[in-house]
Amino acid sequence: MACLKLGSRADVFRKQGQDWYCTTGLPSDITVTVGEQSFHLHKFPLLSKSGLLERCIREKIENGEDSCVVDLLDIPGGAKAFELAAKFCYGVKFEMTASNVVHLRCAADYLEMTEEIAEGNLIAQTENFLTQTVLRSWKDSIKALHTCDDILDLAEKLQIVKRCIDSIATKSCTDPDLFGWPVVQSGGPMQSPGGSVLWNGISTGARPRISSPDWWYDDVSCLSLPLYKKLISAMEYRGINQDIIVGSLNHYAKRRLPGLNRRKSISDVSSCLSMSSLTAIPSEEEQKYLLEEIDRLLPFQRGVTSCKLLFGLLRTAIILKASPSCMSNLERRIGMQLDKATLEDLLIPNISESVETLYDVDCVHRILDHFLAMDQEMGGASPGLGEDAQILASPSLMPITMVAKLIDGYLAEVAPDVNLKLAKFRSLAAAIPDYARPIDDGLYRAIDIYLKAHPYLSESEKEELCRVMDCQKLSLEACTHAAQNERLPLRVIVQVLFFEQLQLRSSIAECLMVSENLEGGSRQLIPTTSGEQYRPGWPLASRENQALREGMDNMKQRVADLEKECSTMRDEIERLGRSRSTGKSRFSLGSVKPQICSTKEAIPTTTTTMTSDDKMDVVKGDTTPRLKLGRHKKKLSIEA
Repeated sequence: MACLKLGSRADVFRKQGQDWYCTTGLPSDITVTVGEQSFHLHKFPLLSKSGLLERCIREKIENGEDSCVVDLLDIPGGAKAFELAAKFCYGVKFEMTASNVVHLRCAADYLEMTEEIAEGNLIAQTENFLTQTVLRSWKDSIKALHTCDDILDLAEKLQIVKRCIDSIATKSCTDPDLFGWPVVQSGGPMQSPGGSVLWNGISTGARPRISSPDWWYDDVSCLSLPLYKKLISAMEYRGINQDIIVGSLNHYAKRRLPGLNRRKSISDVSSCLSMSSLTAIPSEEEQKYLLEEIDRLLPFQRGVTSCKLLFGLLRTAIILKASPSCMSNLERRIGMQLDKATLEDLLIPNISESVETLYDVDCVHRILDHFLAMDQEMGGASPGLGEDAQILASPSLMPITMVAKLIDGYLAEVAPDVNLKLAKFRSLAAAIPDYARPIDDGLYRAIDIYLKAHPYLSESEKEELCRVMDCQKLSLEACTHAAQNERLPLRVIVQVLFFEQLQLRSSIAECLMVSENLEGGSRQLIPTTSGEQYRPGWPLASRENQALREGMDNMKQRVADLEKECSTMRDEIERLGRSRSTGKSRFSLGSVKPQICSTKEAIPTTTTTMTSDDKMDVVKGDTTPRLKLGRHKKKLSIEA
């Protein structure tokens, strides 16, 4: 740290308790009180340097007062600053540094130590040291600005704060090797501007360090919030990259908000301890104010602020009970980039006393609403469907698809909570548009977990919940599982079996087309030089075709058995419906019939009349569907 040595005389000041005495051998003729301390000095050295003291002493003499006592309660910097100013008046040796120059400059202005009183007075000395030395050094500028907190108003009036901030903002986007080192050296050895390690002022020839854009984060984090806000505003005015500013805000928030460090890794424990030792932990009210101010400083742009930081700020805001506008802003920021979040981010604990759920589902729902509103504003709409009913690829579809997968995972995570109401669970599941889920396996898994954790649901409530799921979007594995799932309503199981049959029929048709292509290709024989014809790899292709034909035969037989069971079940349901005089049954025949056996009614645009040989299906086991259907037939008979 640079310093300027002033004065030439030895120190003549001696302190006894709260009193300072000048040991020059002459009796004191003036007493200056600063707070609880008293300085017993002489008039002439003070009159020759300070216009304020000269005026006060003249008034005392004109009023005929015997004792000359001057009270300086509001002098900037207090007793320490006046002590240095008094030493300057007496010509006593002392050092002017970046740590005391701001207080000295303000005290000199208060005491009116101008050039009109004496040439080379204290105001000129402090101004030259500030301009020529302090503001040219990064670390000295930081230290000088840091000392402005307790005299901020006067420091701003004298343009000291502005000049320090301008110096820091300019240097923050410059190579630090050009103007000095950062203030905090992280416990390592000091380095020269060229990067060589210094030992007793001698270069050791060590490798120069590699500076990164975030090298200044820890240095400016020692500033108070008002000064830090001014610094960030000055950096934004100079066009510094928003990512760098957000990084600095993140570092500053983690240093002063303990709640943001709760998920830190073990490797960061030592750094957090070192930072906490440098800065006292603020109170809850101070943390709340700090969080709201950081929310105002964060740029309102998608992708600039990481989701992890935003979720951390939101959790801290909930704990500190920040203002509704602050929490709404954080939720909106998260909603703008929800597709970049993780499942762990969404698991926000619920600390509200009125709600008994483990996680804050309402908060996640609001975040999702912000994302969907933003997606609509950006032109995200329901995508078109191709001829095969497949979703057309679209760049705007990717974020909403990722969010749908994320929400399905979140639903599965919160589903075991017995206090989670059906309406809240269903509302969050239904908030995702249909086109956003190319496949509903994740949603089916979440619904199955919820039904398992809530066995008390009625049949109508189960059906209401299952309506948010599209059985046509279930994979073959999910259909097989759903067909055996006793927790699902019977209506849903029948729908699953029907659409499973359609999927298997389509798969068999594709296999037949591949088989025909193979058989057609095998007939193209290649003549040899001896007049015989052969095809390379013929034995292997023949065996593959034979295995494929056997597989097709087995599939046809299984499909036939499944269709027989379907037909039997339909007749049984119709008989039970006719036998019940009240006309009430568990299922409406008008709804079951087209869903089970009438492919023309179910899919009028894509299904045509097919022969029994074409109605093929693939199932994982030929006994599973029949056992399941038989169990439900028995159940229906008992109810009747």
